[in-house]
Amino acid sequence: MLLGLRVKNFALIREASLSFDTGFTVLSGETGAGKSILIDSISALLGAKTGRDMIRNGEEAAYLELIFSVRQKELRERLAALSIVPEEDGTVIVSRKIQKTRSISRINGEAVTARQLKELAALLIDIHGQHEVQTLFSTEMHGRLLDELLPPAGQAAREAYAEAYRAYRQLLRQERESADRAALLREADLLAFEIRELSESGIHPGEEAELAEAYASAKHAAQIEEALAEAERALQTDAVSEALRAVRAVVRYATSLEALAGQLTELDALVQDAAEAVRGEQGKVESDEETLNRLGERLDLLRHLEAKYDCDEEGLLRLLEQKEARAAAITALLRSAETVTQQKESARQTLCAAAAALREFRHRAAESLATRVETELAALNFKGARFEVRFAELADFAESAEFYIRTNPGEEIKPLRQIASGGELSRVMLALQTVLAAKDRVETLIFDEIDAGISGRTAQLVSEKLMEISRTRQVLCITHLPQLAAMADHHYLIAKETDGSKTETEIREITGEALYLELGRLIGGAEITAGVLKTAEEMKQLAEKRKEEMR
Repeated sequence: MLLGLRVKNFALIREASLSFDTGFTVLSGETGAGKSILIDSISALLGAKTGRDMIRNGEEAAYLELIFSVRQKELRERLAALSIVPEEDGTVIVSRKIQKTRSISRINGEAVTARQLKELAALLIDIHGQHEVQTLFSTEMHGRLLDELLPPAGQAAREAYAEAYRAYRQLLRQERESADRAALLREADLLAFEIRELSESGIHPGEEAELAEAYASAKHAAQIEEALAEAERALQTDAVSEALRAVRAVVRYATSLEALAGQLTELDALVQDAAEAVRGEQGKVESDEETLNRLGERLDLLRHLEAKYDCDEEGLLRLLEQKEARAAAITALLRSAETVTQQKESARQTLCAAAAALREFRHRAAESLATRVETELAALNFKGARFEVRFAELADFAESAEFYIRTNPGEEIKPLRQIASGGELSRVMLALQTVLAAKDRVETLIFDEIDAGISGRTAQLVSEKLMEISRTRQVLCITHLPQLAAMADHHYLIAKETDGSKTETEIREITGEALYLELGRLIGGAEITAGVLKTAEEMKQLAEKRKEEMR
């Protein structure tokens, strides 16, 4: 569950630290006080995109931190699968530093990607705002919600269908590839020519550089020969040898000349080695026209192939391997076309059987879901509501699911996406969440003004439903309704303060008189009279009594 939230220099929040407990927690405040900023900070921590404009004005960076407690063995195992290991006491700390040039996220001190954060979020927390309510219009979402209610055998059937579908689609792709035999044969002929051309060229790594050097040497052979002959003549002088003989003749009279004699000895040996090297190079120079033509033709061939295939020498060698692999694949396709057709028919039958098995589980789950949602809707003041899951056959032998609803007796049952009222959608979402509570393993739920568009008796029923959910999971709710606020176990007030030059959002937990004042504001608006305060106090007392009855 969520233990704490720390926000520093994020939007209007200079610094706030919140501690959360089990049960039902409410956050309230004036419009524009910064309630949405709180949700934005949590979303940012859990991988949502956040720009540098969210850094508080005048600050260099924003810092966000969430602290979770993870004690369930199953949840720990699922985190381990994501390479996330809680501390020994089960603590998982998620932090994010948002700077003007970059953003750094960490889990228990180790840097992570946005994707890892989103995977973690899917296991630990679920945020339901007006956007999430709108996702109820998506039939894809309907299918996912329905599949969450499948029993273990149904989940296995779903996995079997997915595997059968992948195998069938793979065979369809193979069949399409081998269907145009004439096109494959034409491609095979072209590949054979190109493979032969590249193979017969006999290219080897580094050959182009070798050829270029050899061609330059052959082209300038006369200049090279002349330079080597001149070098040989210069090295044939006996000047160094004569100097060495002269010094050796007197070295016994002056020991200081021993070092000079050594230098002249080394120099004489170097001159002899150099002369020998020059004679060796003279033997290598090829100056005939035939050699020059041969090297030039080879270099032209190599560069022609590079231009033709638009790659360098190394690329030609890789290209030869790729074309040989493709040629082998085409040969295999041509040989296996008949086999693929037979395999496809077998895979199709397997897929049909898997789809039928899954369909049976999904239809049973749909009946159960409809019955349970209708019960929850009745508890949320939808008297006589009707809920159905209808299916439409898809091309892949499966079915799409779509929710249909009638909110009032005598009305025609219609697709859920045709509901215009935000209040009705919010209650449908709440009913679904209640039904899914037993299956959903996420411990913390956040509802961002899910009570929009409702009031009176309906608001009271929604508050009781949220309280009911909070008996098994941690519930945080941003609200503007006193009925919900009164039912909370913990209440945080979000307020905006300004000194004329700076504006800040402050968040603090309230109890006692401060709580009655906030309930009074929610009930009566700006003017909080003694009568309003008395009503607020009575509302809180009645809520506590109702909570005891529910427990």
